[in-house]
Amino acid sequence: MRNLIVYTLVLLSLQSREITSLSSLSPHLCHHDEGLALLQLKQMFQTSTDASAYCEYAYPKMISWNKTSDCCTWDGVTCHRVAGHVIGIDLSCSQLQGSIHANSSLFNLSRLQKLNLAYNDFKNSPISHGIGGLTSLTNLNLSNSNFYGQIPSQISLLSNLVSLDLSQNPIEFEHQDFQLLLQNITQVRILSLSNVSIFSEFPKNFSSSLTIVDLGQTQVYGKLPDHIFSLAKLQQLILDGTQVTGSLPNFNCTASYMLSYLDLADTNFSGELPNTFGCLKFLNSMLLDGCQFTGRLPESIGNLSQLTTMSLTHNSFSGPLPSVISNLVQLEVLDLTGNQVQGQIPDCFTNLQKLTQLSLPDNRLVGPFPFTIANLTNLQTLDLRSNSITGPLPSNVSGLQGLSFLYLSNNSLHGTAPTWLFSLQLLTTLLLKNNLLTGQIEELNGMSLMKIDLSNNQLYGQIPKSISTLPFLGFLDLSSNNLSGVLELSSDSLEYLVLSNNRISWSTSGNVSNSLPNLHRLELSSCEMKAFPEFLRSSKKLEVLQLAGNKIQGQIPSWVTSMPWDSLLYLNLSYNHLSGMDALPWKNLRVLDVRFNQIQGQLPLFICNLKALAILDLSRNKFTGAIPRCFGNFSSQLVVLNLEGNRLQRTINSMVFAKDSRLRYLGLNTNFLEGPLPETLANCKYLEVLDVGNNRLKDIFPAWLQNLTELQVLVLSYNRFFGPISIFKAKSPFQKLQIFALSCNEFSGVLSTELLESFRAMMSLQSNKSESKYLHATGNTTNYPYSVNMTSKGYEIEFTKIIRTLTTIDLSSNMFHGRIPDVIGNLYSLKLLNLSSNNFSGHIPPAIGNLKFLETLDLSRNQIGGEIPMQLTNLTSLEVLNLSCNHLIGRIPQGNQLRTLGEDSYSGNSGLCGFPLTKSCEEMHVPQAPPDEALEQGEDSSFMGGFTWKSVFIGYGCGLVLGIASGLLMFVTGKPRRLVRFIEEEAYSNSVLLFGKRKTV
Repeated sequence: MRNLIVYTLVLLSLQSREITSLSSLSPHLCHHDEGLALLQLKQMFQTSTDASAYCEYAYPKMISWNKTSDCCTWDGVTCHRVAGHVIGIDLSCSQLQGSIHANSSLFNLSRLQKLNLAYNDFKNSPISHGIGGLTSLTNLNLSNSNFYGQIPSQISLLSNLVSLDLSQNPIEFEHQDFQLLLQNITQVRILSLSNVSIFSEFPKNFSSSLTIVDLGQTQVYGKLPDHIFSLAKLQQLILDGTQVTGSLPNFNCTASYMLSYLDLADTNFSGELPNTFGCLKFLNSMLLDGCQFTGRLPESIGNLSQLTTMSLTHNSFSGPLPSVISNLVQLEVLDLTGNQVQGQIPDCFTNLQKLTQLSLPDNRLVGPFPFTIANLTNLQTLDLRSNSITGPLPSNVSGLQGLSFLYLSNNSLHGTAPTWLFSLQLLTTLLLKNNLLTGQIEELNGMSLMKIDLSNNQLYGQIPKSISTLPFLGFLDLSSNNLSGVLELSSDSLEYLVLSNNRISWSTSGNVSNSLPNLHRLELSSCEMKAFPEFLRSSKKLEVLQLAGNKIQGQIPSWVTSMPWDSLLYLNLSYNHLSGMDALPWKNLRVLDVRFNQIQGQLPLFICNLKALAILDLSRNKFTGAIPRCFGNFSSQLVVLNLEGNRLQRTINSMVFAKDSRLRYLGLNTNFLEGPLPETLANCKYLEVLDVGNNRLKDIFPAWLQNLTELQVLVLSYNRFFGPISIFKAKSPFQKLQIFALSCNEFSGVLSTELLESFRAMMSLQSNKSESKYLHATGNTTNYPYSVNMTSKGYEIEFTKIIRTLTTIDLSSNMFHGRIPDVIGNLYSLKLLNLSSNNFSGHIPPAIGNLKFLETLDLSRNQIGGEIPMQLTNLTSLEVLNLSCNHLIGRIPQGNQLRTLGEDSYSGNSGLCGFPLTKSCEEMHVPQAPPDEALEQGEDSSFMGGFTWKSVFIGYGCGLVLGIASGLLMFVTGKPRRLVRFIEEEAYSNSVLLFGKRKTV
């Protein structure tokens, strides 16, 4: 306390000396009381470079304020030339830090006209109500200064204010104060107005002298009144990022509009641009991005002769691009990204010699590439991506010498890639992927190139050696072409290299030096490589290594496993001929994929040291023995564990899954595993796919599965599960389940209504359009599409991508009995229902006719009687029907899909008659059912994302002769599609492999 008193006395003494010294100076233009007030103001602040961090040039202006000089000479101070009063203070970017209180000496400067405190730090203090005492203020700028709270009502006393800038401060306005200000201020910039509908509450109070309205990035809302555009002096209207609504009015072309800058980006404006839009003849910048505008661009825009920027991105503009844009000779930026503009691009760019950016991507443009674009000498960005532009590129260009960015991907350009593409000296980005370009890649002379993407074309020949001479090249993607030969490449700048799906190899000659020391990502899948590329020895920063689909044999070389790749996150060696792998030391590895190799022996225990692993796929190898206990909990990040298609044995009940497990996919299909499922799987609360089919598991139905609320796919088929499926205690078990496959077990009992009613996802008619098309897990470096194995009639079907609309119930080859519950008709989105080879009795529920998406219905080899319900003719998506080997009677209904089915769908039912059977109903004295003229053919189906079953293979039951005859018929007609096994290897390399495989169970 004593020190504080001493400090205060010293401060007062210094202040007294400073004031005394000031008063002794003579003559002074600066008034004594105003100089004193400024010195007192100086003492209120500290200086900090952080306070003006956003200023391009900042310094402490108050450092020149001292008692020995006239205050009118101080930095930032302006005095009246005659009277000497302080009329202006500009302390913007002065590194000030502190607060301005109500008793501040600042408010004693009653003649102050201009005050600029922008870009300082007032530490979340409120704007003092003392501001109302500065009644002479005409200009007030407090922007970017960290003021906070509500604007004081006294601000309405500033009746002379014509310019106000409070932007970039978290402040609020009161309605009545804002109303008063609008009547006087001609320039307004206000940020963070909370819940103020300024336009609906004050539609008539805008000053007629208003020149600038800048409310961009505020919380204002309401409808913009049309009369704002009629303000005679309005030059700038900036409302970007607000919730303001409205549409552009019809303009009076006899009026004189001064509007030069219109920014309505990211607002809720809608409607069409009026035909009179061209009346805004002084318009310089037109920014309408991210709104809801529709309709055609009016021809009158050709009258906007002063326009330099026209940015209309992400709206719904349609119709052709008007050729009158050729009149916009001042135009520098034309951007229509993400609209519905259609038709040909008019070849009318000859007059637009000032154009620096032409962006028309993501539209519906067709036709040839406009050759007049090639004459634009100032063009820096040309973006025509994702349209349907056809034809060749011009073989010669006279302009484009200033081009930096060229985006022509995702079109249908064909012909040879012209030489000029590879010789533009200022070009940094060249994107031409997904076209039909042919020819060879010319030697590159563009020394500025940083990114090249020519993937998915038809280019051939060798990769030019000149790539090694590009000093800034960091990204090179030439994948999915017809390139061949031996690649010689050295680059200190290259970080991303993708050459997959070509016929290239790397030189192993000692005369060739391949060195890529800064490589981060390497993708060389499906390149017919037989060994790991030696140049990787020089790559110390590798993060992604993709070598899938090659011919690499034997062990992973020791030099590879000894590389110090602490940065390696992703390793994909799938679809090779590897026979073994030593310990992988890379502790940060998140994805390890070695599926479809020939790796033998026990599952490697070094896996349990990879604590960061999120995706582990060891499927389709020759691993044997037991699954190590640690595989269930070695990584808290593990999302995917796929061990299917190996020779794993013994019980899996020893696996322990941690309570905090993030596992979403567990694939153990096609092994020799025994015993029950481990109950610790109940800890995997995020599990979405559980596939343990084709093993020797033996257990009752695991009741704890009902607690896995995220489960979408459950496959227990071809095991030894037994007993009834109990009524569950959980309130809503299995509500997300869409594949329920329990075939070829020993389940018994009745099919409970409660179980079917729990399948909420199967009752949904549509999937969420915002979701991905396929079920997948997201890793740190990739998306991993889920796969599932389902088996029917001794044949395996593997879907390596599960479409979200695939909904299946397969309970075939069990011992269920009793009636099929009517509630099954509520599972509206079902596409496959297989209840064959059980002991179901009763009638076919007519409610099955509600399943309008059903494509396969198999109720064969049961004890079902009665007539076939007419409601089955409502199944307009039906492609496969098997009702054979039951006790059905009566006339077979006709109509829609039932007319396309063969007699094998109904065989083994002696009481049935009518088409397609040879037994007529007249012989059996069955009355003719009335025709249903309202039934019509249904739409084509999309079952399983393109996988459809056109007929069914009667493999067993109903007699050996019937099975053999049906089988021969299937293969003669060439439609055994149900037997086809789809493998779509697209998880990482975007390649697709399709082949069929028969598996005897």
